[in-house]
Amino acid sequence: MTNRQDGLAQALDTEQRTVSWLYGMLDAARERARETLREVYRRGGTGTRQARVEREALASEQARRLARLEAVERGLCFGRIDDDSGSSTYIGRIGLRDERHESVLIDWRAPAARPFYVATATDPGGLVRRRHLHLKDRRVVGIDDEVFDLEGMSEGDRRTLVGEAALLAALRRGRTGRMGDVVATIQTEQDRVIRAGLQGALVVQGGPGTGKTVAALHRAAYLLYTHRDTLERRGVLVVGPNPMFLRYIGQVLPALGETQVVMTTVGEMFPGVRAREADGGAAAAAKGDVRMAEVVAGALALRQGAPEGDLVVELDGLRLRVPHETCLRLRERARAVRLPHNMARKLYVTELLKELARAEARALEESLRIEELVIEGEPELAEPLDLEGDLDELDIELASRRLWEEPAVRRAVDGLWPELTPQRLVSELLSSPGTLRAVAPAGLDWESLVRPAGSPWTAGDVPLLDEAAELLGEDDSARRAAARRAREEQEGLELYAREVLTTTGVAEEGVFGRADVLAGRHADDGAALTTADRAAADRTWAYGHVIVDEAQELSPMAWRMVMRRVPARSLTVVGDLAQTGSAAGARSWGEVLDPYLKGRWREERLLVNYRTPVEIMRVAADVLRAYAPGQVPPESVRDGEAEPRAVRMPVGALPGLVAAELAEIGEGRVGVVTPDARHAEVARLFPEADLDAPVVVLTVTQAKGLEFDAVVVVDPAGIIGQSPLGGQDLYVAVTRATRRLTVVHEGDLPPVLSRLAQKSTL
Repeated sequence: MTNRQDGLAQALDTEQRTVSWLYGMLDAARERARETLREVYRRGGTGTRQARVEREALASEQARRLARLEAVERGLCFGRIDDDSGSSTYIGRIGLRDERHESVLIDWRAPAARPFYVATATDPGGLVRRRHLHLKDRRVVGIDDEVFDLEGMSEGDRRTLVGEAALLAALRRGRTGRMGDVVATIQTEQDRVIRAGLQGALVVQGGPGTGKTVAALHRAAYLLYTHRDTLERRGVLVVGPNPMFLRYIGQVLPALGETQVVMTTVGEMFPGVRAREADGGAAAAAKGDVRMAEVVAGALALRQGAPEGDLVVELDGLRLRVPHETCLRLRERARAVRLPHNMARKLYVTELLKELARAEARALEESLRIEELVIEGEPELAEPLDLEGDLDELDIELASRRLWEEPAVRRAVDGLWPELTPQRLVSELLSSPGTLRAVAPAGLDWESLVRPAGSPWTAGDVPLLDEAAELLGEDDSARRAAARRAREEQEGLELYAREVLTTTGVAEEGVFGRADVLAGRHADDGAALTTADRAAADRTWAYGHVIVDEAQELSPMAWRMVMRRVPARSLTVVGDLAQTGSAAGARSWGEVLDPYLKGRWREERLLVNYRTPVEIMRVAADVLRAYAPGQVPPESVRDGEAEPRAVRMPVGALPGLVAAELAEIGEGRVGVVTPDARHAEVARLFPEADLDAPVVVLTVTQAKGLEFDAVVVVDPAGIIGQSPLGGQDLYVAVTRATRRLTVVHEGDLPPVLSRLAQKSTL
């Protein structure tokens, strides 16, 4: 076993013993809460009114405590801090005390846990080390260390350093001069990112291996702690490039996922839609174009129609006729109120029903006149009929309600101003070449958008759905009425509760004597939703802060969607323009941010790569010079264990090569990166591959933001040729490795990879 593996095994064993002990403490606390709850219930329902109120309050509190204890089963303990006095403190989702009532696990929200979140290299606050623990069920499966004072650690502790800290420690101890200066610079750069203020937008521009994602997540934790009042109410949104990336970063700072942070992708930002597929290059570019907002608005305007002539509705033998000019006037009046479509529909329907009620009166009047003429010959009427003129407002309202129940009337109204969902509007738009041709601005490739009706949603559709939802809105009058009734009911319950508490004499007994708490217990219809729960389900939620990782991939339409969710414009934008792979992605940060921030954003650049070996970065730099000459790769600070290589071989022989790579790296993981078109073919060769397994097979898009001990890049020519930005995709692919890189090709090796040591076979 290597020194690295031996240190990891020793650290895992040490932490597992502590974590198992803490779970034992949790089990004991749960049992005490259950026993207390059982004892309360055993008291029965007799006694004085005051006793009943007190018993109810105690039972409710114990039930809530038990629920909290049950809720922290997953990831009970996620951190440890060691200070310069030699003591260690464990941080978790809840606070626990031992039998002597001494704290053994600190709640992450407690003041004592603050150093875990705010310590940085330039201001460690007395910490020597910060350790992140990754748990699966009750088992410690991973550890990451951050060292603030290497010289303050014992030799034994140094041997058990894990993750990036082990690398940095080796760099500091094994290098002198500039190398040590560079490592110090890394931490200074990241410290500026972490401690930047909440207000405004911060762009973190950094190449592969510069730690921009970890810095951004530490920034989220720092902001959650230092601005707790704001962010507990509004929450934080983290937008990542794909679900695999979110699983990956979810292991970095487990506390982020507790109650205030929503992690999502662009394809999942619209509630109820989980779009995993990507569009092809032309469709992606067109859907991402900001002019698609005009297309969606134009498609909606076409649905706010008017008949070519008069509106005619056949009803019980009568022909109800509303003049064409009246229909146009009603449409323009509904548009003039500038309400979303579905909310303006209520006004439109109300006014059109009134016109139909008058039309019904006219039709009935005409029918009666004709009937009298037929029966009497040509009678001389004393007074001409004027049924329409006889209608008062109440008559019109009653007639409108009756007409609204008629299917023929509903069909006519829906044909002119239908109630629409975003899904219906966008789906019908994209499956209608005629509509797209009519509403697309000049120069937009609308033909690339056409697809069959019923096609699955793609990630590029989600910003269009969000745009449609903004334009459509919803008639929320029923919901507002229900909310008003709920408030009135709650006020009644609180009035009753105040009377009970005053009568029983416990009105001043802290939380147990609060009328709103007692009333809430009677009204409680289930577990309370966290900020994250409520935010994720509400498309219109305004977050306190938004973090966008791999932000260079977002299209202008996706940025419109993101900005709606952060009206205060408090953002952390993380990315690398050199790694832009989407046809609709960013070419500059100003291009995507200035429409919303008018230049009011600042940029921090991370320039040092401390994960990717120098040998691999030389290859990556060749690719970058060829395909993105205006971008500068980060400077690598360490040598690798093997020269990157190219192997000519059939794809079917990959399992043997990957097995050899696994043997070389020991307990690490291998990422196999493929062109989009060959992903399924390669994935079939590795049926057990998964992000948590030793081997994973990914497209370049799926691999963004991830790193592996060894990477096998399959068919580099295919990656280059799969899109106009294929060269930058290749740059992404070759920079995923932290130790070993192998490029597999069947045909000629692209000239840009000529630096690689070539082998004809494995």
